[in-house]
Amino acid sequence: MQMIIWIASYPKSGNTYLRSFLASYYYSEDGNFDFDQLLKIHQFPNIKFSNFEPKTKKEASKNWMFNQNAFFNKDKLNLVKTHNCLYPYEENNFTSKNQTLGAIYIVRDPRNLITSLTHHYVIDYKEAIEKMTDENCSLLEKSYNKDYSNFTYLNSWSNHYKSWKNNSEFKTLFIKYEDLKENKIEIFKKIIFFINEVTGDNKKIDEKKFSNAIKTTSFSNLKNKELNEGFEESVYSNKTGKKINFFNLGFNNRWQKILPLETKNKTNEIFKEDLLELDYPYV
Repeated sequence: MQMIIWIASYPKSGNTYLRSFLASYYYSEDGNFDFDQLLKIHQFPNIKFSNFEPKTKKEASKNWMFNQNAFFNKDKLNLVKTHNCLYPYEENNFTSKNQTLGAIYIVRDPRNLITSLTHHYVIDYKEAIEKMTDENCSLLEKSYNKDYSNFTYLNSWSNHYKSWKNNSEFKTLFIKYEDLKENKIEIFKKIIFFINEVTGDNKKIDEKKFSNAIKTTSFSNLKNKELNEGFEESVYSNKTGKKINFFNLGFNNRWQKILPLETKNKTNEIFKEDLLELDYPYV
């Protein structure tokens, strides 16, 4: 039954950067990245992968595992993006070892996450913190007939990463977004080794494809491609009606220089235990 490797994260934590590398390595002939390759890594929950039209969040959550069994091919590797928390919603589990081979979870310093959330959702720092601490937080894009198939249960940022990090149902590779700046080659090789491990594949790394994937998915290259070609995952601002650049600051997003002192102090206080657990500087 097992067929899925989740590419999981809280929103704006580096999921797209990670998927870009994986898409170029696994879904191209030479490792050179193109945005179309990202279409090979589907997102779940998604109305495209639902045999039902649930009218409530609870009803949608009941169908999560059924839809995974129904839509994801059991005879091939399925790399699937999700922002869903792994804790149950209304006693309904998101997935299990029967659907899942493993997961790659990417976490990001919550203080940098705040600035990314404010840019992407056009909200202020107060709203971003409220979103990150809300245990009932979710993402939902209802269709014209109020189909809740797209319902994604987030929970709080802290509970989100803990739900995947402490999971014992299946193997999870837990990585930090910031490590991709200093140890990109090492981390991406670790990811490929992990995928080989859970799939039972003993292939050696294709060094040429790996090198090309590293080069063509650098943040600067992704940012330039979006400016020149557009990017379908970018969203429109509710305030201006204009598209918001998806690839914004990347590793240049430094909370120490960006966040107001009051926000720095508040986030340090709220997320103190998490910062210490994840070995982020508590300053």
